[in-house]
Order: sequence, then C-alpha cells, then structure tokens
Amino acid sequence: MLTQLLMDIIRNIATFFHDGGWAMIPLSITSLVALAFILERGFALRRARVIPDYLYRLLLGYRSGQPLEPVAAIVAAGDCTLARLVRVCLEHIPWSKAENAEAVQVRARAEMVQLERGLVLLEIIVGIAPLLGLMGTVSGMIVIFTDVGHLGGAKQTMQMALGISQALNATVSGLAIAIPALIMHGYYSRKVEALAVEMESLCMDFLTKLYLQPADEKK
Repeated sequence: MLTQLLMDIIRNIATFFHDGGWAMIPLSITSLVALAFILERGFALRRARVIPDYLYRLLLGYRSGQPLEPVAAIVAAGDCTLARLVRVCLEHIPWSKAENAEAVQVRARAEMVQLERGLVLLEIIVGIAPLLGLMGTVSGMIVIFTDVGHLGGAKQTMQMALGISQALNATVSGLAIAIPALIMHGYYSRKVEALAVEMESLCMDFLTKLYLQPADEKK
C-alpha cells in the first residue's frame, strides 16, 4: 500500500513537470539552488555558530580590572564571528579606545559580508522565478493559439488542454519557488541584523570595560 502510494506521488510529480514544458527545467534548477542556500544559511546563521553562549556569558560577566588572559585564551581557540571581533579588541588594546572601536567596526563589516553571503542570490531567485513561470505561461499560450486553428475536434481539445496545463504548471512552479525564497530572505536578513546589533553591543560594552582599567592592567 505504501509502495503504491509513493509510486503514485512520483508519477504525479513527473506528469506535473512533463506537462509544464521546457520552463520546468530552469525552474527546477532554480528551486534546487534556492533550497541549497536556504539550508546552508540556516546552518551558518545559527546563534551558536555566531554568538556562542559560553562567549556571551564570558563577555557579559567580565569586570574591569580582571585578568585578560582567560578571555584571550578562549577567543584564540574560537572560530565564531564574535570571537574574531573580540580578538581584534584585544589585539588593539595599546591603541586609544576610539581607534580600537574603529578597528572593530572595520572587521565587523567584513564579518557582515560573510553572514549575508547567499542572501543576494535568494533575492535574485525571488525576482527570476516568477519571470520564468511567466515565460512558461506565455509558451503554453503560444502552444494553444499556434495550432488550435489548424486542428479540429478531439485534437483541438487535446492541444488546448496541453497548452493550458503548461501555462498553469509553470506559473504555479514559479510562485512556489519565489514565495518561500522571499520569506527566507526576509527572515535571514532580519536575523543578520539582530545578530549584528547584539555583537556590536557586546563588543562596545567589552571595550568600555577594558578602557576603565589602569594602563598597566591592559597588557
């Protein structure tokens, strides 16, 4: 029973793609690319990979005058975004606070580019998927009006059904790709912004604590 159900589902999907015409090929490629980047960004933008809880608690609990060696050892071993920003803070302690903050901001912009990697492609897919669907729709309409005048009876009905099926399948496929891509693009963009604001707040607070120490404690 289950095998038969799976076979029916596969058959229906194959029929749907076949009836959609040539436009289903680029639409299929587009859907696979969108799915790959949605999954990749979902993994890369997990909070544990950007702002691990152990580092968050360490920076939040740090007090002015405490030794920096434990913090330096932990961030040196870390490979997350926040760890790299904190390393910049520690590397530029001999500089003034304003210069150190500027160095952190420069590195933060580079890290933001990495966090936003792939979002531009999702935005492009949101635009081109409906257009590919529209091209499939127009192609289906052309199929209808090209030969329908030269056919009669059952053949005319069959040709019209084929053209309408191609038009509707392509349209539905384009929208089915664009809508999830648009949702995930918006979600990931807001998530990157929220993570950036949180990291900026943590780094600026850490810098303030650093420069409250006496000069001989900053080494």
